[in-house]
Amino acid sequence: MTTFAVPSGQPISLQDVFWEEGESLLLRVRFTAPQIARDGGTIDYETAAKDMLYLCETFVKPQVEQSADKPDQIIISLSDVAVPFGEADPDATQFFEAYSIQNDACIWEVY
Repeated sequence: MTTFAVPSGQPISLQDVFWEEGESLLLRVRFTAPQIARDGGTIDYETAAKDMLYLCETFVKPQVEQSADKPDQIIISLSDVAVPFGEADPDATQFFEAYSIQNDACIWEVY
């Protein structure tokens, strides 16, 4: 499992990466981050949001730049436990952010 160093220092592991095609091309990048847990976690949303932007800039953007496909939107998610995509887990803590790449930077998008 690939792990990443992020500004908060929390341990983050890559869960999966996949493309979604529809009206637009989405790239979903999902990570596990146990320290965001509601019970016993030490990382709040504001801190995790900085980590997600960092992951977009340092991991996702370089991958996109090397790819022939260019996503219209990148969705980065953190979950305290691995949750299969599309399944609900009311006990899981999950954070999501959407980005686009503009002017060689990850730009946060409201969705």
